[in-house]
Amino acid sequence: MTRRARIFVAGHTGLVGSHLFRKLKEKGYTNLVYRTRKQLDLRDQEKVYDFFKRERPEYVFVAAARVGGILANRDHPAEFIYDNLAIQTNVIHTSYLLGVKKLLFLGSSCIYPRNCPQPMKEEYLLSGYLEKTNEPYAVAKISGIIMCQAYNQQYGTNFICAMPTNLYGPGDHFDPKSSHVIPGLISKFHEAKTLGRKFVEVWGTGKPMREFLFVEDLAEALIFLMENYNSSEIINVGTGEEISIKELAEMIKGVVGYQGQIKFDISKPDGTPRKLLDVSRISSLGWRARVGLKDGLAITYAWYLRNCKKLDSRKTHYNCKTAKH
Repeated sequence: MTRRARIFVAGHTGLVGSHLFRKLKEKGYTNLVYRTRKQLDLRDQEKVYDFFKRERPEYVFVAAARVGGILANRDHPAEFIYDNLAIQTNVIHTSYLLGVKKLLFLGSSCIYPRNCPQPMKEEYLLSGYLEKTNEPYAVAKISGIIMCQAYNQQYGTNFICAMPTNLYGPGDHFDPKSSHVIPGLISKFHEAKTLGRKFVEVWGTGKPMREFLFVEDLAEALIFLMENYNSSEIINVGTGEEISIKELAEMIKGVVGYQGQIKFDISKPDGTPRKLLDVSRISSLGWRARVGLKDGLAITYAWYLRNCKKLDSRKTHYNCKTAKH
């Protein structure tokens, strides 16, 4: 990509998109195209086509998606599969129709089977059954991958697919009812600390192992891949390091400065037992994550303190400003 290339960041106000957008600007890319969800509903095929025809982006990052944790996936499975299928189908197909030079589709580590060998290599895709708690979301993401590969095969497009591990960082959603594990726990521990509660309840047994990537590292990786990777084969993006949910909760407890106890609600689901990506493919290209988990948590909590406020004294979740560009 040249610094004057016309680049569309789909989902530029989300967790990944906002950091990606800012990184592109920092690196001198000046011809960025973007729209908010209110300005352009990516689920509307006609509006997406009209937008692409008018703006003519040369490069496209597909960072727009409906995302959430176990609870959100459980309660809204139809929305997770419909919204994600519609968004990615419209953007990928229109990119082909109007001659986009290169597209990067953002997937997820949940595409891999529930009982996948560890660490998870890219070739393990479709080798077993998915985790039920996020199956609709995972199926949508797998469809996006296959679609990009099929278009490359039939039409000669250059559509690449990156599979990030679990993400966290400034600008995340911190409502425990809809968030992923790190922002949810940050909110819970801060709430308990502020209100003097004796314990914090964490879903599941605490035994599952997870890998976490700081969102700014992912933004760097996506730009790196757009500039250096041109294969139809999916590519993992992660740290190659894992931690148990119990250890993670203890680490967040320390970062927040909470003095109470942690209790695990074993009646709630754990999700996939273990999720560690094999990152040898992207490492061989020369990219590695830079921000360690403890440092990333401290940065994220500091952002939370600056940008999130309690809605009122009766509510138990916080209203946070979105990450600014």
